[in-house]
Amino acid sequence: MRKVTTFFAYMQVFLYLCTIFDKQQLFYCMKKSILIGGLLVALTTLFSCQKPCTPKEYGYYRIHLDAPVYQPTELKGYPYRFEANTNSLVTPIIASDGEAFWVNIEYPALRATIHCSYKPVHNNLSALSRDAQEFVYNHTMKATKIDEQEYANPEERVYGLLYTIDGNTATSTQFYLTDSVRHFFRGAVYFDCVPNQDSLAPMAEYLREDTRHLIETFHWQ
Repeated sequence: MRKVTTFFAYMQVFLYLCTIFDKQQLFYCMKKSILIGGLLVALTTLFSCQKPCTPKEYGYYRIHLDAPVYQPTELKGYPYRFEANTNSLVTPIIASDGEAFWVNIEYPALRATIHCSYKPVHNNLSALSRDAQEFVYNHTMKATKIDEQEYANPEERVYGLLYTIDGNTATSTQFYLTDSVRHFFRGAVYFDCVPNQDSLAPMAEYLREDTRHLIETFHWQ
């Protein structure tokens, strides 16, 4: 339909221009316009049929991730320390219920945050561990795989679990750390966007490595 419309448009232009000439010139112009228009339609049809039209595959923007550089956090008065990526912002916060010593590790360029909470242990370690596990397995419906990795550093009295979650889930990594007596620290990675495992995979793995480094450098004060 577009080719026919284009053809008639050419015809109209030629005919308009030819009105300023006599009948013999008009007849000549009409023949010439028909021949040229027909040739254009034939060439367009010939070349447009050489290659089949196929839909392009979906793609995602390439995201440049700087190599991580870590430094110790400065959390005055907090009962713990760890090393964080210099590309992140470590922000102390107070929970809505007034609990202290919480912290957000924000990645503005990635639109992601590692939300970290702290609770003192008062003979309720089993309950705290169970709650942390429930936060992870609440994502079972959309998760394709959930892996658990134990962590233990007896020298620093740091023990815990790292959860890696595959699939279109709101969180890709969660963990908790404790000394089994006084402290309980929990973290979860969240992106500020609709979860899509394919597009977020490089960033999710980048933050997963940062989480591992946090765990490996974590110690109580």
